[in-house]
Amino acid sequence: MKEHIEQLIAAAVADLPELADLPDAAGVSIEIERTRDRAHGDYACNVAMRLARPLRSKPRNLAGRIIERIPESDSIEAIEIAGPGFINFRLSPQAFHDELIDILERGADYGTSKIGAGHRVLLEYVSANPTGPLHVGHGRHAAYGASMANLLRATGHDVHEEYYINDAGRQMDILALSVWLRMFAAKGIDAPFPSGGYQGQYVIDIAQDAAGQFPDAVDASKLVTGDLPADAPDGDADAYLDAWIEHTRQVLGEDMFLAIHDLALDSIIVDIKDDMAEFGAVPDEWFSERSLMESGAIERALARVAEHGKSYEQDGAIWFRATDYGDEKDRVVVRDNGRTTYFASDIAYHLHKRERGYDTLLDILGADHHGYIARVRGGLEAMGEPPETLEVELVQFVTLFRGEEKVQMSTRSGQFVTLRELRDEVGNDAARFFFVSRSNDQHLDFDLKLAKSQSNDNPVYYVQYAHARVGSVMRELDARGLTWSLDTARAHLGRLTEDHEQALMRRLARYPEMVELGARQRAPQHIVHYLRELAQEFHTYYNAHRFIADDTALRDARLLLINAVKQVIRNGLALLGVSAPESM
Repeated sequence: MKEHIEQLIAAAVADLPELADLPDAAGVSIEIERTRDRAHGDYACNVAMRLARPLRSKPRNLAGRIIERIPESDSIEAIEIAGPGFINFRLSPQAFHDELIDILERGADYGTSKIGAGHRVLLEYVSANPTGPLHVGHGRHAAYGASMANLLRATGHDVHEEYYINDAGRQMDILALSVWLRMFAAKGIDAPFPSGGYQGQYVIDIAQDAAGQFPDAVDASKLVTGDLPADAPDGDADAYLDAWIEHTRQVLGEDMFLAIHDLALDSIIVDIKDDMAEFGAVPDEWFSERSLMESGAIERALARVAEHGKSYEQDGAIWFRATDYGDEKDRVVVRDNGRTTYFASDIAYHLHKRERGYDTLLDILGADHHGYIARVRGGLEAMGEPPETLEVELVQFVTLFRGEEKVQMSTRSGQFVTLRELRDEVGNDAARFFFVSRSNDQHLDFDLKLAKSQSNDNPVYYVQYAHARVGSVMRELDARGLTWSLDTARAHLGRLTEDHEQALMRRLARYPEMVELGARQRAPQHIVHYLRELAQEFHTYYNAHRFIADDTALRDARLLLINAVKQVIRNGLALLGVSAPESM
């Protein structure tokens, strides 16, 4: 409906004779908004006020001339001038009836559009270091990222979902060290363990497997550390860990160290992939950081930075001039030992994204990545790429509650509540729905007790129950030996005059706008709020009226309406990755 009104106004504005002397005005954007008060109609447009000054006309007078040129439409009941020059549109009953038919005819495609056609988006999300299982916070990233992919596709964007695997660098070396030391325990041999190592149960499980595959690595003589101190000197845990890693590389040899490294990596990646898939978040590609090194992509990116004069050498290291782009300090891209940094990989990865032809690089990152945005945009610009192609959405933290009681974020692993544990307790549907119920830039309190309850207080249950209730009505219709006719319903939609019916039709007609809004604002919570409001209006209608009425015409019209409600709820839940049960 909104698009239809935009087309009508565009045609009317283009017909204004004054535009012949003002070519720039011909390209003015047409902005249509819902009125806040239905007494003022359904939609309002401010185009007359925007054109009044360049056309040297009073806004209300110009609005009148525009209205005179708006073609007639069965969807428009009235057009009025309001306030200083708003053009207000009141939709006709026929417009809402046509929308109901459109919902049923388009089915799963209802609400989709082509506003993003031709625009390629690379959507990267989760990208957790493969050093352990996904935790609850990663779950919010996954739910948000997968829902955004659905919204962007629903609006015509060409979307590629990607998970960036940090399979190179220091954190993976720490994991390999941790597994190796736990391999001794698997063979009943005492071994020291630095406090900075990974200590979860999953490390012990991987070590059990590794000890069986690489028995030669479990040699007590390899634990003789020589000058390596028993603990971190002067609290320098990082230096101590690095010393342990270097020792492990030397005593095992690079091949054995890498074999343990890769076994641990593969085990955790398999677990992460399974966890994501079970959660309904399935990236199109799992992109390896190591592949950037092996393909020469990092060297190519750093060469482009150097060509643009945005790097320099100091103290044996290569630095990126990040301060030229608003960062607080310059960043090392090649250490004095010749090894590239995480930041070098990051800018190389984003250059690689651009080289693959993507218009928007949409990264979904943790809330602690604020400083990352300016420096990576700076890296793109330093390589000759438009920095505005990078868009970053930060996801805030999750706190678990069970009713009023805060849940300690720890488990038998002593580290965190895993995504799998959360899903096992509340189910995928509640997890997906709750995770996107608030804006990603707001902290989320997740109530486990509420998420498991089968009551109207549980928002996902409340919405799913509305869908299931329509199913129960249709089963009752069948049990009574009755049928309904779409043709009869179409001919008698004028019978839907109750306030509840009018409210439902208006709400249904807003769904395509909500999908577009959610995609544009990167905000799936708009779909959550919409579905809750739609479900509330449906339940109110259900409790106030009989759908299987004795009057055949009225019955068929009402059944068409509630089946439209069912279809829109199903479509909205699908965008969020939530099921739409037929019965509950």
